[in-house]
Amino acid sequence: MTSWVGRTAAEIAAAVREGRAAPREVVAEHLARIERLDGRIGAFRAVRTEAALAEADAVAARPDLGGLPLAGVPVAVKDNLGVRGEATRVGSAATADTPAAEDHVTVARLRAAGAVVVGLTNVPELCVFGTTEGVHGTARNPWDTVRTAGGSSGGSAAAVAAAMVPIALGNDGMGSLRIPAANCGLVTIKPGHGVVPAGIGDGDWFGMSENGPLATTVEDARLMLSVLADTEVPRAGEPGTRTVAVSLRSPLAGVAVARPYADAVREAARLLAGAGHRLRRAEPPYPLSLGATALQHWTAGTAVDAAGLDPRRLTRRTRVHAAVGRRFVNGARTGGGRERLRRRLEPFFAEHEVLLTPALARRSPQAGPWHERGWLRNVLANTAYSPMTPPWNLTGWPAMAVPFGALPSGAPCAVQLVGRPGSEATLLDLAEQLERLHPWQRTAGLR
Repeated sequence: MTSWVGRTAAEIAAAVREGRAAPREVVAEHLARIERLDGRIGAFRAVRTEAALAEADAVAARPDLGGLPLAGVPVAVKDNLGVRGEATRVGSAATADTPAAEDHVTVARLRAAGAVVVGLTNVPELCVFGTTEGVHGTARNPWDTVRTAGGSSGGSAAAVAAAMVPIALGNDGMGSLRIPAANCGLVTIKPGHGVVPAGIGDGDWFGMSENGPLATTVEDARLMLSVLADTEVPRAGEPGTRTVAVSLRSPLAGVAVARPYADAVREAARLLAGAGHRLRRAEPPYPLSLGATALQHWTAGTAVDAAGLDPRRLTRRTRVHAAVGRRFVNGARTGGGRERLRRRLEPFFAEHEVLLTPALARRSPQAGPWHERGWLRNVLANTAYSPMTPPWNLTGWPAMAVPFGALPSGAPCAVQLVGRPGSEATLLDLAEQLERLHPWQRTAGLR
């Protein structure tokens, strides 16, 4: 009997379309793996066992089965996006346990493409932090279960890295796709503003949050992004000759990049140069005020999302984060700081098509009850390990995390690719070239 666990979404969908696999068979196998492993990993808040099997049968009965790009593919959904019939808890005890009346548009697009939603994944409360833990569970890195999967799409990343699903849906407001993808050895792309419908929380963190895929291959990330965007993201074949800036410096002053992440960038640059691209060391002109701008928008987004919730049911770190952010909400809404940052960085990206950086500054913190710890301790831990991602939410430009190499512990390392507005296809092409030149182990191989 063929096993579908560990196969890519593209492989599963092709098998279902061609009649070599039944959607119920595929979904049941993944549900069994979730039941066996998730007690160790903590990826899921809710598993939709009976509902998912019924949806699989409905997919098998569709007259358009042969044309569905994600036919029968199990998918996990981050628990801040509506799934019809399921509560959206956003990692909090303060949110209502009321089933959603309809799917979020991205979930509806996945289902229309033939995907089957097997469950909703754990997030930190209100999706604020770069570690995933709280009243609904702790998401651990399947490669190194002592450490957090990252956040805030940590449960989605853990589910894919543990081969509990081949792809998952997440979103990214300050790095919430790229951080857990980098920790867990996955491919992700935060699309540029407007490419994929957002509709995340109350105002998408002033337009900084974007929905996107978590996958084990660039092909799957491209396929899922095409479904989410409702338009094909083409493959150019060979990506041509690109001008790529290489930066090893943290955008935030005073934060150092650990050697494994710097070495990954150097080796990725060497391979891309050998493939004919124009590589040059060049540092983006990050302003010294970047850290303050990021903190203001980060906290202000939480202030907006927490406004209608009972503060007594929020954890202390969330209450403090929201309280700090309330004074910055009006400024964040006007967007002046973000526009100034874009203007400052535009000349750099006029000269360089793509920026290559470390995806993280260091390995993720140990998994634990971070939601019970103080606000400042959380902020410092997040800033120390994930300073590379926030600038590209502030600008609204596309950015990817791509697995590359390994840490001394054996857990994955990763690089980040950043591009101009509209360059999603270019970034995916370069990532696919890195995948060919430096293949990675796709999942953690848990038993």
